Amino acid sequence: MTLPLIRCITAASAVALCAACAPAGRVILLPQPDRPTAVVVSTTQGSADLASPYAAAELGHKGELQPAQSSEAEVRERYPALLKLVPPTPQRFTLNFQPGTSDLTPESAAELDQVVVAARARSGGEIVIVGHTDRQGAADANDVLSLERANAIRDLLVGKGVRPELIEPVGRGEREPVVPTDDDVPEPRNRRAEIVVR
Repeated sequence: MTLPLIRCITAASAVALCAACAPAGRVILLPQPDRPTAVVVSTTQGSADLASPYAAAELGHKGELQPAQSSEAEVRERYPALLKLVPPTPQRFTLNFQPGTSDLTPESAAELDQVVVAARARSGGEIVIVGHTDRQGAADANDVLSLERANAIRDLLVGKGVRPELIEPVGRGEREPVVPTDDDVPEPRNRRAEIVVR
């Protein structure tokens, strides 16, 4: 009759031992569809670099870190409520400009309403506008023009009811061409603003 009792104690001991072995905390790096990510997890006992999707660090009860690896399937199974909180992938738009101005081409002006619809469909609705130029003209003048282009789109969006505090305009001048060219070569695809709605 003592056998069932021994089994019961053994099972209870195994559960207690498993609870003692379970990590006190866990950090898992989730992939981002639009850019690579990495994070450093630090405690007073050390640190762990997480630089690949689903890399993990488990925190022991004394503050020690152990590297671990998770998977998409495990994350979906163990953390469904958290995954519902992950914001949707940012939407991207590219609008083009008339040469030497902050005036949109007619085709790009017609696309502006899509940006507004995308922003209103999100709980945050934040918009980053990055203005660019081609390599015609002086670099410092192109810096000014690229910011003017970003601000021109900002003003158009505000005119369509988007709250100004949700919009961040940035100018990058001629630094990031879509089509690399020599100086003073006109390239319509480089006269653009890249808009990210997140």
